[in-house]
Amino acid sequence: MPIASLSAACRVARPETGRAGRSFSRSAGPARALNAALALLTCGLAIAAEDFAQQRRALLDEIEADVRGASQYLGSDEFNASVMAAMGRVERHRFVPEDRRESAYENRPLPIGYGQTISQPYIVAIMTDLLDLKPQDRVFELGTGSGYQAAVLAELVAEVYTMEIIEPLATSARRRLADLGYHNVEVRVGDAYFGWPKQAPFDAIIVTAGADHIPPPLVAQLAPGGRLIMPVGGRFAVQQLVLVRKLADGGIQTRQIMPVMFVPMTGKHD
Repeated sequence: MPIASLSAACRVARPETGRAGRSFSRSAGPARALNAALALLTCGLAIAAEDFAQQRRALLDEIEADVRGASQYLGSDEFNASVMAAMGRVERHRFVPEDRRESAYENRPLPIGYGQTISQPYIVAIMTDLLDLKPQDRVFELGTGSGYQAAVLAELVAEVYTMEIIEPLATSARRRLADLGYHNVEVRVGDAYFGWPKQAPFDAIIVTAGADHIPPPLVAQLAPGGRLIMPVGGRFAVQQLVLVRKLADGGIQTRQIMPVMFVPMTGKHD
């Protein structure tokens, strides 16, 4: 229902008032007053949901325009339709702090606390698309953050294993993902530089923090034919988004995609 129609429905749901502006709900009984209040709350939530949906559609249009402009880096002027569909299903406003929700569908990173950010949607789409994911894939993510990237991955693959070094972020992301029905995501607290050996090998690995090298433990845990995507470069400097493919003989091929800027990887390996 369009926002205008929802607004009209909410006006209908308001309790009647007398000439002095006082509600008749007292004389009509507490049940009617409660019903009217619930109706207004429901209408308000519906309007907010539709507004976010419209903003999400506009964001997808912006991402599609951006990828056409970056075709010289990506080798394509469009993303896989399944990736764009996943981006459209994941409600980014659920993954940002309450005081940032009005900015949730702006195509830029946003702070989520503890010196971390939720990635720019355009970059999330790029990294996801370059992994060339299949429905049966098992994916490892370094850096859960608020869980947004993990949710996008969960829309596309069978299993997602994501690790976050900052415990409060991991705890809130685990709860958020479960509440939103992403039961194919497992969240763990730890230093993801060393991967998750118990669950390896992985068909794809995504690293959402910058480092000056590709972590050898992650390459070791990548299945033959698997793909790894990560930003490589110095701390708080422009990095290169690098795509790694693991060959059948255990060797790797790397390809620099484009300049990016991510928060630095942290952990005992520093």
